[in-house]
Amino acid sequence: MTSDPRPEPDARDEVGSPSTAPQTPDSALLVADAWGIHRRWLNALDEVVEVPPASVEALRAAMGVPEADLEERAPIVARRGADLGLGLVEVSCEDGERRQVDGPLADDFPYGYHELRSPTGPRRLIVSPGRCWLPEDWRAWGLTVQVYSARSGDSAGIGDLADLRTIRELSQGRGAGFVLINPLHAVAPTFPQQASPYLPATRRFRNPLYLRVSGMEEEAARLSTSTTLDRDAVWRAKRAALEAQFVAREQNPDFDSWREDQEGSVDLFALWCVLAEDHGPDWRLWPEALRDPDGDAATTIAGQKAEAVTFHVWLQWLLEGQFVEAAGDCTVIQDLPIGVDGGGADSWVWQDTLVNAATVGAPPDVFNAQGQSWGSPPLAPWRLRAAGYQPFIESIRATMAGGGGIRIDHVMGLFRLWWIPEGQSPAEGAYVRYPSADLLDIVALESHRAQSIVVGEDLGTVEPGVREELADRAVLSYRLLWFEEDEPADWPSAAMAAVTTHDLPTIAGLWNGEDLEDQMAHVPTPRTQLEENRSDLLARLAGTPTGAATGRAEPSTEEVVLAAHRRLAESPCVLLSATLEDVVGQRLRPNMPGTTTRENWSIPLPVPVQDLGELPLLEAVCACLDAAVHRAAPARSGACDVG
Repeated sequence: MTSDPRPEPDARDEVGSPSTAPQTPDSALLVADAWGIHRRWLNALDEVVEVPPASVEALRAAMGVPEADLEERAPIVARRGADLGLGLVEVSCEDGERRQVDGPLADDFPYGYHELRSPTGPRRLIVSPGRCWLPEDWRAWGLTVQVYSARSGDSAGIGDLADLRTIRELSQGRGAGFVLINPLHAVAPTFPQQASPYLPATRRFRNPLYLRVSGMEEEAARLSTSTTLDRDAVWRAKRAALEAQFVAREQNPDFDSWREDQEGSVDLFALWCVLAEDHGPDWRLWPEALRDPDGDAATTIAGQKAEAVTFHVWLQWLLEGQFVEAAGDCTVIQDLPIGVDGGGADSWVWQDTLVNAATVGAPPDVFNAQGQSWGSPPLAPWRLRAAGYQPFIESIRATMAGGGGIRIDHVMGLFRLWWIPEGQSPAEGAYVRYPSADLLDIVALESHRAQSIVVGEDLGTVEPGVREELADRAVLSYRLLWFEEDEPADWPSAAMAAVTTHDLPTIAGLWNGEDLEDQMAHVPTPRTQLEENRSDLLARLAGTPTGAATGRAEPSTEEVVLAAHRRLAESPCVLLSATLEDVVGQRLRPNMPGTTTRENWSIPLPVPVQDLGELPLLEAVCACLDAAVHRAAPARSGACDVG
């Protein structure tokens, strides 16, 4: 890395950023500096907060400075009709065609990833349709499923891809058009197993825990009786069975062909798995020679342990096959986490692009006075550009693959992310600006190619202009009955509507007070505040009379759940979703943010998958949402099929 050719800005001066934020009258004071760092930000009370100078300096040091020729070799992301501003250049298209460009890109210029030759050398040219794929007249409802929690009598202690297939078939048979699932991304194959789906080792490959493994009837009976999920026990049992099947397998040309098509990426992930088993799940603690994925030491191990590497590649092949079967002809919307484990596989492969001296999170707000750290190292904006956006492209592409849908967790992170310097509290962080126009164009291109709808999880603090920009790109918004002050009938049509999320109370838990008690046991929050929050949420279930209002007994949990979904069904949103937790009357939410003593991400559903079809409440909720999507809805703005 060379030194920065620019004069270093004073620590208190704001300068323009290559990636511009949505501009508002108040945003002049909030312009990012030359590193993309905002030294001021607006809190939930619209007060300007100054970032500590020490935090700014720490983030600058962690991020580094770009090489002097970055702007001459960084990728160009453009749309048809755009002038590249380079004069006459030759473009080698990815399909082998060669074109000359002098001025605006032609209306028939192919979308994709090309290479152009400019006077300063070769550069990647990414041509995007600019808008995500979204069928013009499609409207659907579906279930939101935490796959790990949806156990059956055959799934050996944890919900798996065969269980997902059962749920998909059950809901599709009642008219559902999609299923929204938690991230299925892989974690380290070591112990203890990472429980959170939102801190994976990779965003490109899947977790073998979700495989349905034959010949495990005895283990299935034993492991499926636990009141919380024991991932370690499940992985030990499945690993042993899978290793035996791997040894006994016959040569399969389909596997060999699939492996070749991965162009080495799955082999590198598999090598990380092998090294993690020998040296631990954090590559930053490995012997120094093994920290370089392209180094001689790693290459030597890959040769010496070729069969072990092939085993982990084979697991990914099995996962792809089972996932395709689980999805069938239904849209399966897969969740994309905001980041990865700093010691994981993606961080090992792309360590020059990630910043391990910082983590991403959220600033203090009305819900969390201390702020939050989510544990993932951020991608450095300039390093991401220098890498041709490849880490981002591969993560988006892999998560869309096979399902036809993606939900981008904390989609505001494509615009700016809250960075927390190593060793400091979340309150001492700062927002860092990203090249959002380029990233959104890449999402649109991958969506177009995969025929994948895109939902952006835009909950929490959303800076002005972001939702409008997402709507212009046909990225669906995400609206919750618990949060929205407007009536559901007034929600935007270009959105997914839901009652709650995995981080919020279930309807049953909220109604009977069990979630309140759960919070009191694990989160140091005054009871009065929790009770006020509960009352506020219950008030949103307008139309659900209480005993005090009617002189009769309070409605049952089932009546409240159905009432909430009837309210949801009033919205014109293109997608309506119900969580599986709500339709089975689950009282405990999957995850309670800010807790360290609770069994987050490890609570099974109280009803086994094979019995779901017998639940009257599930039938009633499905019928309610199915009737809603077949009612005429207002035409949604921004919807188009760019195919």
